[in-house]
Amino acid sequence: MARGGQRGSGRAHTAPAAQRRPAPRPSEQGIIPVLAEVAREVDRAVQRPPTRPAMRTKFQVVALLVREERARVMADAGLSTSRRTEQLKRLDGVATMLARTAARDTSLLELLAEEARVSDAARNYKATLMRAGGLEPAEEPAPPPPVAPPPGAATRVVPRSVISRQLANPFLAPDYEAAAERTATRARRLAGWELLEPLFRSFERAATGAPACMQLPEPRWVPTPAGRELMPHQAQVVAATVGGHRTFLLADEPGLGKTAQALLAAQAADAYPLLVVVPNVVKTNWAHEVGLWTPFRRSTVVHGDGEQVDGFADVVIVNYELLDRHVGWLGDLGFRGMVVDEAHFIKNKTSQRSQHVLALSERIRARVARPLLMALTGTPLINDIEDFRAIWQFLGWIDDSKPLGKLQAALEETGLTPADPGFYAAARASVIDLGIVRRRKVDVVADIPARRVADLPVELDGPVGRSIRAAEAALTARMVGRYRSALEFRGEGAALDGIDDELVRQVAAAELKDSSSKAGGENVFTMVRRIGQAKAGLAADYAAQLARNVGKVVFFAKHVDVMDQAEQTFADRGIRYASIRGDQTTRTRNKNIASFVDDPEVQIAVCSLMAAGVGLNLQVASNLVLAELSWTDAEQTQAIDRIHRIGQDQPVTAWRIIAAQTVDSKIAELIDSKAGLAARALDGAPEDEGSSSTDVQLETLVGLLTDALAVGVV
Repeated sequence: MARGGQRGSGRAHTAPAAQRRPAPRPSEQGIIPVLAEVAREVDRAVQRPPTRPAMRTKFQVVALLVREERARVMADAGLSTSRRTEQLKRLDGVATMLARTAARDTSLLELLAEEARVSDAARNYKATLMRAGGLEPAEEPAPPPPVAPPPGAATRVVPRSVISRQLANPFLAPDYEAAAERTATRARRLAGWELLEPLFRSFERAATGAPACMQLPEPRWVPTPAGRELMPHQAQVVAATVGGHRTFLLADEPGLGKTAQALLAAQAADAYPLLVVVPNVVKTNWAHEVGLWTPFRRSTVVHGDGEQVDGFADVVIVNYELLDRHVGWLGDLGFRGMVVDEAHFIKNKTSQRSQHVLALSERIRARVARPLLMALTGTPLINDIEDFRAIWQFLGWIDDSKPLGKLQAALEETGLTPADPGFYAAARASVIDLGIVRRRKVDVVADIPARRVADLPVELDGPVGRSIRAAEAALTARMVGRYRSALEFRGEGAALDGIDDELVRQVAAAELKDSSSKAGGENVFTMVRRIGQAKAGLAADYAAQLARNVGKVVFFAKHVDVMDQAEQTFADRGIRYASIRGDQTTRTRNKNIASFVDDPEVQIAVCSLMAAGVGLNLQVASNLVLAELSWTDAEQTQAIDRIHRIGQDQPVTAWRIIAAQTVDSKIAELIDSKAGLAARALDGAPEDEGSSSTDVQLETLVGLLTDALAVGVV
């Protein structure tokens, strides 16, 4: 970094406070007092939450300059030892001030991560502070544009099924409309103007106080599978797709059904094959939702090297972490639509996953004139207004330097330039009309049940998942052996066509009795316990995503080790939580409850299902995560009632984590059938008083044995 002079009285290069002093002391000159003044300003602002984006930018810039100035001082051979010590001590004072500020708003720590993006606004402000402190800012290279990695990279794989598809259809049909659209030209009145920065700023300067949402058509009937029906706000997005709209930043709050909207929009646009990029924790749920909402479409989930991928599927689901391995063939498959779930994951354009997503989007837009592109996220902005940049680029609204296509045309049609007062409001409206859709629970409260359970299937991968499935198979085999022995004992004259249901219940009852009386060995109880432990990390991961999207979340678990693992996950991510357990004193318990209810920085309450299921009022949250299943619906309902109480002004959603392809799924179905839960909604229907935990345990074993017999194990 080039260093300017610090000899003058600071007329143009000192902080405003110093301009009124005729002769500043040496300690008041240079970059350090400038940084200290801005750090104090940020600290005062953070004490009056919420922290605005401008203050977040200032915090990041001061932290960067403190780091750079410390390195410069340490490397400056011209400084005496005493002078260097003095400078470092003053920098430590600024750093301490920043640490105190970050303790008040821990989300500021994200701005200090190595991968944190430095926006153009931050770079400009950094240059301003450097000049104010007598330093000459160096030219910083622009971040590299996203580039599709070259095909044939060492880590790339191509699943066999994909090769089969490519051989069956080696030529993708050309889209002449796409070529015509790219070659179309028009006069550009705004050709000489910098437009991206004003576009981002328009969402601050022209904000109306209401959620940003495009004008949506009236809900219209949409064909859905039997037993499933779209809510009015969901049908609006599908109706917009039917009307020809093809790009959406769908920013509805969690619980409003973004997945169903995306899948039915793809069906309306005939956007197949469809690529869906998601976080790992929800990719199994996406496959489940495809089966629910578009049962005539085949989905495939990419795991590992993709050995089990169905190359002929209509919907390909892949998680962000696997893109590096599969981006080559994904770019060549010929997708006509792409959905990116939790799209704020790509906010850092320099990250590899962001570059892969943008490269895939560009490949699709180059091949298809009007592909369906949907970015789904409850929080499109995390740190700065420029978090929009990568999402807008994925949607094809902008590139690295300018607006594109319809957005450029809309700005031209306003007749305004960034120098005109009305430009910002018109620019904001132009972007929103391209497809920003934002609805909150409170906005559509009439559409959704007052309280409901939403199941989230997760896949248990790796050795733990294989061990659990092996234990379930061993348990089933043991019961099948008992059933077979009983049939043999009866003799040949007692042979039956089909399954003896009464004998099945007798075998299941005997297994349940043995499981309850034996302390050791693998049985239905130890298996369910192991499933809960295996789900803990995935459940905590989803709770963390919810907390980022909607604010406060309650996390329920049955066992202490599951709570411990969840709390460790939250601590590792810098998420503050309150723990409510059965072994706490009344004073500690009340203190932790109060911190969750009253402290805006405490985002998650980690609660014992047994200890916190009754006697609590946690209605400050409207979302809860059920990490482990109970044996009765009563425990589940009691947990939900900690949130759905008198005074709750938002619909309550309970996210129930289900381990797919395990006994967990069967237990969930039995609990629901015993409680008479219709259409996954809890509307106060009377509980089946005849059901008990023993009923569910017995029926679980009956179901396992019956399924095994039905597929011809005997």
